[in-house]
Amino acid sequence: MPDINIGDVVAAYEGPVGRIWEMLMGEEIHVGGREETGILAEVAGVNAGTRVLDVLSGLGGPARHLARTYGARVTGLDATGRMVDEAVRRTADAGLSNRVAFRLGNALDMPFRSGTFDIVWGQDAWCYVTDKDRLIRECRRVAAPGGRIAFTDWIEAGPMGDVERESLNAFMLFSSMETLNGYQRLLRRHGFVVERCEDLSREFSSHLHRYQDALANDLKERIVELFGIDLFLDVERGLDLWARAADEGKVGRCRVVGRKE
Repeated sequence: MPDINIGDVVAAYEGPVGRIWEMLMGEEIHVGGREETGILAEVAGVNAGTRVLDVLSGLGGPARHLARTYGARVTGLDATGRMVDEAVRRTADAGLSNRVAFRLGNALDMPFRSGTFDIVWGQDAWCYVTDKDRLIRECRRVAAPGGRIAFTDWIEAGPMGDVERESLNAFMLFSSMETLNGYQRLLRRHGFVVERCEDLSREFSSHLHRYQDALANDLKERIVELFGIDLFLDVERGLDLWARAADEGKVGRCRVVGRKE
């Protein structure tokens, strides 16, 4: 298991890593962009007045989408100061500051009272959290009675060797990946009824190949200009590793919704 902690992730997203992922994925910085946000919102039951906590909210793209499209009231929580500051700025520019707010904080010790939110939300970000058991416990604490947990995430989907697992996690700055069954067990352990548990792994490799194509063609010159050839080559090697693992069914993605009992 790579020795990665929250400080490593924050440092990367304060620097060029966050900017490169935005270039590849758009400001929502997750697979599928707004379309995927809309799918998760529909299955989670987001509507006008729903109080949503977006855990690891990044640049705030999903939060703004939920407020603008569904009328939700959204609070974003992220540990990276640059991301929070930029999310606040973009939200003000979009005229949504009355419905969307952001807090700097740790997902393992959330700065919110128990029972505050109707939906605790995450998109392709909880793979960065070092202690997923504690994360799900905190999600249950801040969820209102009968409230939901709704998230997508990158997961370990098939058998692989220790060296390959460590290389995949190290490139993405994951301390570890959860499995789909592992997430179901965690939700049940912490008092959630699992309402939806979807394996999206078959679609995952196609997204990674699109990122590879964008990196090699549309973005190469710009990334090299901004960050240098060495970083570009590191990203290229890492995406190649992940795309190959996805093609072989070793890594994937999931969509999970649960209800707090």
